[in-house]
Amino acid sequence: MGKVAKQSIQTTIFSYLGVVIGYINVLWLYPYALDASQLGIFRTIQDLGLLFVPFAQLGVGHGITRFFPQLKSNHSAFLTYGLFFSLVGFALVSIIFLGFKNSIIDLFAVNSPEVIDFFGIVLLITLFALLASIMDAYSRSYVKVAVPTLIREVFLRLLTGILVGMYLLKWIAFSDVMAGLVIVYGLSFLGVLVYLLWLKVLVLDFRWNSFPKGFRSSFIQFSLVTFLATAASTLIMKIDSIMVSSMISLEANAIYTIAFSMALVIELPRRAISQVVMPVIADHFAKGNNKEINKLYKQVSNRQLFVCLLLFIGLWANLDSLYHFIPNRDIYEAGKYVVILIGLGKLLDVVFSVNGEILVFSKHYHFNLIATIGMSVFIIVLNYLMIPLYGIEGAAMASVAVMLLFNLVKYIFLKIKFGFEPFSMETAKIISVGILTSIPVYLVELPLDPFLSIVVTSLAILFLYLLMSRLFNVGREEWEWVKNRIKKDDYPQ
Repeated sequence: MGKVAKQSIQTTIFSYLGVVIGYINVLWLYPYALDASQLGIFRTIQDLGLLFVPFAQLGVGHGITRFFPQLKSNHSAFLTYGLFFSLVGFALVSIIFLGFKNSIIDLFAVNSPEVIDFFGIVLLITLFALLASIMDAYSRSYVKVAVPTLIREVFLRLLTGILVGMYLLKWIAFSDVMAGLVIVYGLSFLGVLVYLLWLKVLVLDFRWNSFPKGFRSSFIQFSLVTFLATAASTLIMKIDSIMVSSMISLEANAIYTIAFSMALVIELPRRAISQVVMPVIADHFAKGNNKEINKLYKQVSNRQLFVCLLLFIGLWANLDSLYHFIPNRDIYEAGKYVVILIGLGKLLDVVFSVNGEILVFSKHYHFNLIATIGMSVFIIVLNYLMIPLYGIEGAAMASVAVMLLFNLVKYIFLKIKFGFEPFSMETAKIISVGILTSIPVYLVELPLDPFLSIVVTSLAILFLYLLMSRLFNVGREEWEWVKNRIKKDDYPQ
């Protein structure tokens, strides 16, 4: 875990720096500078563009991570081959999007007609996000995830905030903000490209015949199978926002988006660790080290749960105070229950550990495809049933139900096929610590102003959490890991 730990702590720092910028953007700047309808357009167009990325990628990102350890050389040729393959996918997605453009317009014509004017931006966002994702996967294969994370989590959000800030200052029109998204995503891609050039690992090489026999066919087969799984997984993550826009309104999507973004802070440690763990899992499978994978499976589950549960308790306890700082909070407070529901869903993802990553790089990766496609269909059906009944809370409930079922299916499959188990007595202890920490926090209401309330409540939660952790003898390894990483200054750049 040495290399994983070093990159994880850097990645986590950059992720949380991105969270700070993201919170300023989402909770203050966007609702202050944009009205709810404009914010709905702003998010819907980005969600559509990013939704198409895994379809255009054709599974190349996971393919690079899985097959990279099998190549002793020719890595540049491998990247070039992957880029070419994904650009073919982008061409196919573009043809389909343009061919069905009128049908897509009809989905938004009744409840959100304003979004139709900006459909031309969608494919350009897809293109630059696609190229950045391929470069990101290539960098990840070298276990170099910190700088791409800095670009994706910090640089991208900072530029987006600057773009909206320019509109606030009346330097540009709203249409320029939407067009500027293309430049923002283009610069993000350029940043990863420059980093790989600086690492001297990026060279265009078209000597594809130099690959080992059967390598290309295996790569294409794996990529195409995982492409469907990744696309369906992204559909699960993005479809609720898009369906809220099409079935309710752009304003409802703005409320939902802000609430969803607040809940995402809970899963940041998981995202940071997952990026670093993926190539490690792929390498262990290549060497047949199933015991190490099972050990990692359990270790990651406990480590993530210990940190993420603390974040969830803090977010829930401070929710009213956090909404106080959002401009036009009377509109956006309608999303409070969405925050709690999505937060619970993210905790489910955390406690079930890296089951999806293990499946993708195992010989049973086909099952991940079947399960993910099934879940994507399930969430669309649930959204159609729940949104008319419960509005944005219905979309959140559908997401939580799918997260639980999806994780259960993957957990049971890994248990049967490999005997892998992420849970232990430590898991139960950590959950008990969380419950006992929550009780006094929710029973006591402090008559303080919102800012002071956040400070006092957060400190009280941290103190109680650490106290309960000491009483239950859990979290010692996690805190030692954090302290050891902070003391060291030899992190790779």
